[in-house]
Amino acid sequence: MYMRQGDTVIERFPHHFSACGTSRIESFPFYHVYPGSRSMAIGTSSCNFQCRYCSNAYIAKEDPEVMQGHMYRMFPEKLIDTARKLNCHNIVFSVNEPTVSIPTLLEVVQAARSVGIPMGCLTNGFATKESIELLASIFSFFNVSLKGLSSQFTRRYIGIDSSQPVLRNIRRLAQDRHVEVTTPVIQGANDIEIDGIAEFLASVDPEIPWHVFRLLPEDEMKDAPYPDIGAIDHALQSARKKLHYVYFHNFVGSAWVNTLCPACGSVVIERFSLGCGGDKLKHLFCQGKACPHCGQEIRIETGKPHETLVESRA
Repeated sequence: MYMRQGDTVIERFPHHFSACGTSRIESFPFYHVYPGSRSMAIGTSSCNFQCRYCSNAYIAKEDPEVMQGHMYRMFPEKLIDTARKLNCHNIVFSVNEPTVSIPTLLEVVQAARSVGIPMGCLTNGFATKESIELLASIFSFFNVSLKGLSSQFTRRYIGIDSSQPVLRNIRRLAQDRHVEVTTPVIQGANDIEIDGIAEFLASVDPEIPWHVFRLLPEDEMKDAPYPDIGAIDHALQSARKKLHYVYFHNFVGSAWVNTLCPACGSVVIERFSLGCGGDKLKHLFCQGKACPHCGQEIRIETGKPHETLVESRA
């Protein structure tokens, strides 16, 4: 995605996008930022991981040069104009890894800020300190995929020696950005690390929303059995005592997608679980950022969506 031109590193395919469409922010998932808002979902191509189970392998693992015939070419002004016409409150880079397209994203965020559109992203968090600062300058909200902790897991399943850069960058982003974390569970591979991941997140901030996904493996692992819902829920019992907001989803009808008040246990945000990233807001019960029953402050960024499907019961 980059090449050297003289003494400068430049982007090979600037302003080329593999996706540009609308979605609800819960589907990415973001549960604690701009609930119910309409988002523009964008992405480019390629990745710096080689996950054996990747559901976006046709974009993330394909030679980006081969991809170009199927891409949209959109300059930042056109992208932002489209987002406004589609009544999007925010833009989420969500298809692949944003670190492979930083120059284009730096241009996009300038155009977005000129009209007050916030930007967020999904990232694997595997970046240098300099790169993570660039991402922090572009995006105000992040969902970081923390796939595992042990080097045995990261080497075998995602092709990196260590998760330490990811852990370091989660700590950095949580200092001044809205951060949520997603862990896709592969039974027999990283399910034994569930409690360790919860302990790490609690050491950063116990209010970080944690999305545990029942992974539906694809690519090299498409024949692997689907994880057992009951077994994962049982493994999460200890994590729920450490973190205020633990969600378990990526399957239809999950009972663990609502936000509960950490003080009194009341449902303060109710959602539908439609499976495979299709989650949707049902009711926002919060009064501002407070639980309507006990007044406990809920970690949530509300903003002012252009359009929302929120049904509020004040």
